[in-house]
Amino acid sequence: MQSTTRRGFLADVGHSMLAVGLGTSLAADLGFSTAFAEEGNDSISLGSHQSLVELMRNTPAEKLQPLLAQLVAKGETSLKDLIAAGALANAVTFGGCDYVGFHTAMAMIPALEMTRKLPVKRQPLPVLKVLYRNSQQIQKAGSSSREALRAFHLAEHLAEHASDADLGVQIRNACRDVDSQLGERLLAKVSKSPLDAFNALQPAVQDDMNVHRFVFAYRTYGLVGLLGDEHSQTLLSQCVRHCCDHERMRIEHKQADPPIRALLPKLLDQYRLTDRPLGQRDPGDTAVLELSQAIYTGPRDRAAEAAAAALAEGISPEVVGEAISLASNLYVLRQGSDKSRVHGDSAGVHSSDATNAWRNMARLAETRHAISGLIVAAYHAGIQSAPFDTPAYPLDEHSALITVDSPERLLAVTEDAIRNNEQGLATAAIQVYGNRGFEVDPVLNLMLKYAVSEDGRLHGEKYFQTVCEEYKTTRPAFRWRQIVALARVTASSYGYNREDKHGFRAAGYEEACHLLGVEA
Repeated sequence: MQSTTRRGFLADVGHSMLAVGLGTSLAADLGFSTAFAEEGNDSISLGSHQSLVELMRNTPAEKLQPLLAQLVAKGETSLKDLIAAGALANAVTFGGCDYVGFHTAMAMIPALEMTRKLPVKRQPLPVLKVLYRNSQQIQKAGSSSREALRAFHLAEHLAEHASDADLGVQIRNACRDVDSQLGERLLAKVSKSPLDAFNALQPAVQDDMNVHRFVFAYRTYGLVGLLGDEHSQTLLSQCVRHCCDHERMRIEHKQADPPIRALLPKLLDQYRLTDRPLGQRDPGDTAVLELSQAIYTGPRDRAAEAAAAALAEGISPEVVGEAISLASNLYVLRQGSDKSRVHGDSAGVHSSDATNAWRNMARLAETRHAISGLIVAAYHAGIQSAPFDTPAYPLDEHSALITVDSPERLLAVTEDAIRNNEQGLATAAIQVYGNRGFEVDPVLNLMLKYAVSEDGRLHGEKYFQTVCEEYKTTRPAFRWRQIVALARVTASSYGYNREDKHGFRAAGYEEACHLLGVEA
């Protein structure tokens, strides 16, 4: 008799039940049967998500979406479980090393957060949207024939690497050597909790200037919170792979060592920040605005030093992070004319998402990593681009076009401007709305509508969540700048697909609306 592993047995049972639930002909059409290919003893454990993960990895997007909508409608799964399974399907397929793949993973928690702001019948839309994108990329990569992450046995490999030195530094050095296997094994030694593992990743995440390594680390840790400790090694190992892959590309392109590797320890020593407790001082609105301007105008070394000096003066990391966030926001508000593409991988969206990630990581991490992370965040905010010459939107000429003053009419003007890609008019209407003291929720509901329906060049979900969080953590004098920036990005993105062709909605969106019986 052929021996069967426990996981193999459970997988066969799960797949058999899935095949029965789908029907024989449909299951066969999708490539399922009651007998599945063996995956080997070193495959990643998928636990209770096994069947859904396999469904997502083996089903084309256009066939997957009706099945998922049906499962949700029947109450046989939840939106949370769909995102959990989608995250695992993404992890085992890409391992953090596929451009569309890791962008999709970064959108999963924001998509789930979006569901809480929607009417019940529309709640599945952002989840179906991101899982459609996930399935498309998995199929493009070769479906389940490609498995990036594998389990491994630690005892055989760790003796020669055992050390009392800082595991975070060892992981960082492994990434510098492009040795992902060593990095993953070192990460697995951090066994106390996922938060300890997350702290051990910080030196590697801070080791180079790439928005994706920052946001991916933060959003991946969020997925650990969603899926639980049993999947933390699977999910966080992707961060090691991602950093190694970024280092590999740097070496292949014969690029110099990132300057932050020399600058960060220099600033930590110069301002005696290594063992310093976090301060609690808030210097007031004017000082925060001045710090944000110093970071925005740069250059990047001075931006990092401005943050280091502020932390050394005892200014609260929340306040320093707020100033960096306002600097990042300026990239959106000052990026050229109405014809500028400010959505997707633009300077402002990238910088804002990166700063949001660093602020959140500083709240989670050990003090030393919180301090160094905010310095890196300021450096990154100063590296995005030369400061734009355009004044911050809206310009006076845009504000002069606003002749209404009720909240309903201002929102109507905003929506019309979005549909016509009029960035200046959209920002002007929202600025007037905010200045009048009207409630923010109706604006966010309007923007959410388009964050779900439009492609956003892989960044729509993340940036919407960034703005929601930054609005709440920015002082009243400046917080509406975040909403004005969201209006501009929303107007920029309307109707454009990933290739910047106009006249498109997000892939799968209209079909999802039809399946759910809601208006597209």
